[in-house]
This record gives sequence, C-alpha cells and structure tokens, in this order.
Amino acid sequence: MADTREPGRQLQVETHGLDVIGDAERKGSPRTLFWPWFGANVSVLGLSYGAFALGFGISFWQALAAGVVGIIASFLLCGFIAVAGKRGSAPTMVLSRAAYGVRGNRLPSVVSWVLTVGWETVLIALATMATATVFTRLGWGGGTETKVVALVVVCALTVAGGVTGFDLIMRLQTVITVVTGVLTVVYVVLVADHIHWATVSAIPSGSAQEFIGALVFMMTGFGLGWVNAAADYSRYLPRTSSSRGVIGWTTFGGSAAPLLLLVFGLLLAGSSAPLDKAIAADPIGALTTILPTWFLVPFAVVAVLGLVGGAVLDIYSSGLALLSAGLPVPRYLAALVDGVLMIAGSIYIVFFADDFLGQFMGFLTTLGVPIAAWCGIMLADLALRRRDYDDAGLYRTAGRYGDVPPLPLLLTLAATALGWGLVTNTAASWLTWQGYLLGPLGLGGKSGAWAYANLGVLAALALGFLGTLVLARGRVHTQETEIPSAPATTA
Repeated sequence: MADTREPGRQLQVETHGLDVIGDAERKGSPRTLFWPWFGANVSVLGLSYGAFALGFGISFWQALAAGVVGIIASFLLCGFIAVAGKRGSAPTMVLSRAAYGVRGNRLPSVVSWVLTVGWETVLIALATMATATVFTRLGWGGGTETKVVALVVVCALTVAGGVTGFDLIMRLQTVITVVTGVLTVVYVVLVADHIHWATVSAIPSGSAQEFIGALVFMMTGFGLGWVNAAADYSRYLPRTSSSRGVIGWTTFGGSAAPLLLLVFGLLLAGSSAPLDKAIAADPIGALTTILPTWFLVPFAVVAVLGLVGGAVLDIYSSGLALLSAGLPVPRYLAALVDGVLMIAGSIYIVFFADDFLGQFMGFLTTLGVPIAAWCGIMLADLALRRRDYDDAGLYRTAGRYGDVPPLPLLLTLAATALGWGLVTNTAASWLTWQGYLLGPLGLGGKSGAWAYANLGVLAALALGFLGTLVLARGRVHTQETEIPSAPATTA
C-alpha cells in the first residue's frame, strides 16, 4: 500500500496486533493493494509451476487453461475476503470470529497459522537452495557453508520485515516489485532461445481427471494459500472504499505476475525433459542451468527478493493468526516465534529432506482442504451480512457473535473429513491414509482415475459455502438486528 505518512518519518515497529484500525489511520485507495499482492507473487517460483502442472500428465494447452482458471479464481476468492477487511478493520482471522464465534475461531486460526508458517518455511528453503546452486555454478562454493550463510541472510530479512510490521512491509514490497519485475523480464529474454514449440506442442493431452488435479493444485499453490490473510492489508483502507475496487485490485495484483510466469514456465519445462525433472528437486536453482554465467548473480537477487516478498507477508499474517489462536503476547513477539519455527523448518528442508516436490504437494493438498472449508464458510458468512462488522463484538465472548457456536465448527470438521477422503499423495508417506472415500464413492479407489484429481479441496470449499449459506442465514439476520456493542479491549 502506498506510504501515506509524512516525508522523513522513520520506520517504527508496528504496535497494532488484533486491535481494530481506527478511522484516523485508515488511508489510501483500493489500487494501492496492488503493491503488496504483486510483490508477494512475482517470485520466479511461478516459472516452476509450469513444470508442476505438466507433471500431472497433461498437454501445454490443458496446463495453460488449468493455470489461468486456477490462478484467477483463487485470487478472486482473496479479493472477496479482502472486502471483510474494509468492512471490519481487523485482521482476517479476527473477522472470521463473526462466523465461528470468539473462541470457536481458534480452530481455523491454528490451521491458518500452520499453513502460513509452512509457506514461509518453504519459501525461505527455496531461496537458500537457489543461492547455493548459483554459487556452485560460479565456483564460489555452494556447499554447507554457503547454505548456512544464505539461510541466515534470508531469514534475517524476512524476520525483520515481519517483526517491524506494516510500514516496512509496504515499502519493501514496492522495491521488490520493481527490482524483481525488471530482472525477471531480463531472465525471460536471456532463455527464450531454449523454447522449442514443436516439442511443447507434441506433449499429449491428459484425462479430465488429470486436468482437474492440475487445476486444484494451481488454486492451492496460489490464491488458496493466501485467503486466510486476504484482509490483513485491506483493513487499513477507509470504510468508504469501493468493494469492487478492493476485489479487483487484489485479484489483479495477485494473479498478474503468476499468469505471465506460468506461460513462460510451461514453454521452458515443455521444451526440455531434463529441466522439467530438475525443477522437481530444486524448483528455483534448476532455472539457473540455462543462464549465461554473467547473469547468475542478478538471478540470485531476483530469486531471493521474490521469495522473501512472499515470506514477509506470510510471517506477518502468521503472527496475527497465532495471536488469534490465543497466544497472549504482542504481535512482534508472535512474529518472532514464527520466525524461529520457520528457521527450524527451513533447516530440515535444506539439509535433510530428500524429496521436495512430493512433500510440498502433500503439504498444499492436506492443509488446502481445511483452509478451503474455512474459506467457504467465511465467504458465505460475508455474503449474508448487509452491515459492517460490530468491531467490539469481535472481542467479547458474550457479544453479538457468540463464543463457540457449533454449526461452523461441525461444518469445518465435516468438510475437512470429506475433503481428506477425496485427496491422495503417494510421494509423502505420512499421507497414505488419505483418499479413504475414493473407493466407497465409486471413484476407483486410491489408484483409480480420480485418485490425483484433488477433488477434496473443491468439495470442502463447496460444503463450507453451501452449508453456511443455507443453515446460518437466520443466525446472521438475528446478529444484525442487535444493538452494536460498546467499545471493548481486544483479545
């Protein structure tokens, strides 16, 4: 978001946690949402998603269609939820208390926290591995020492942004957007001669089930990975801001870079089977193997900055989710706690994990199911409401939104159970228990045609949305007829 503070004012650690942003501090316009969303998604990791999509056994045109639909549709969900921030002035996982109740909301808050910590860990690990690959090609090392230094630098940048908070993040994202955007264009120009359309166009088409699997994977890898943080930045906008503008700029900012990167990534991966395979092991580092030596250092810069841009937003939102789950500490300390966990997880991925892509896909689909259920419930609850949120009621167990209403929790559990029964991931041994409904529902079992279609994510989203739309209408109507609560302290 554009820096609306007076010139020369120094950056300070943000003191806001779960509290409501006062009207005096709400500035800007919907178009300023473009910067954080574009900066967080301009990473060259988007190129690697071309290989990920083709890995489902589909053609270039099928992968392109799956990517376009999956990316835009998933960021559109972010746009809808971002409207809640404009209407309520609180973080995303506080606003969902309107649907779940004040303490009932701790369940989705914990899931959101795990997802965001997982994402920031993955991004930091990728930045570290990419740096090591570049140093290896340059003959500057690339072994354990290089990885340790790279990990320390990348983690320091990410934790500093997450702990300092909103002002630094908005400044950082603007810089990342410009630098990464320019260098990515240079990368595309330099490797364009590695594209062979005859090879790409000869890739055979896959089945409808494989296409759906790629589509859902693109949704979980992009917008569905951000829905639980979608209102964290729009809450700083004035309440009078255009809802259409919030939706449009969030969707455009989030999807613009991934769409362009995906097209080029598909062309590169489809042109070279060895490159396609290498990306599965090192999604960013593999992209350096086709670069001239002189551009390796700029590439390392663009890779690290792009990944840090996403990780900074994740660590900021994961800290807010941890507070919403009930941890009684200031926001900056919650972000610091998440930073420690992020470092530990990154060390495991960089130094001990053998199969990155399998574990990554398993992580996305497994946590994508409960987040999709939460997203469906949140979207339906938002659609049912005709008034702004009762800010004080979001912090009172005896207030308008209640304490632990059973309906949303039961819907979340039911949608998650349904979803996990319809997804599989054989590359991650700890997830072999999933897919238990594929046989009973006549979908061919865990080895059938529907085994890798990831239907569970869509099923959880649909059940959460439709169940809330039908069953919660009366509850929401009753809430909105009540007199607003008096101001209260946050919790």
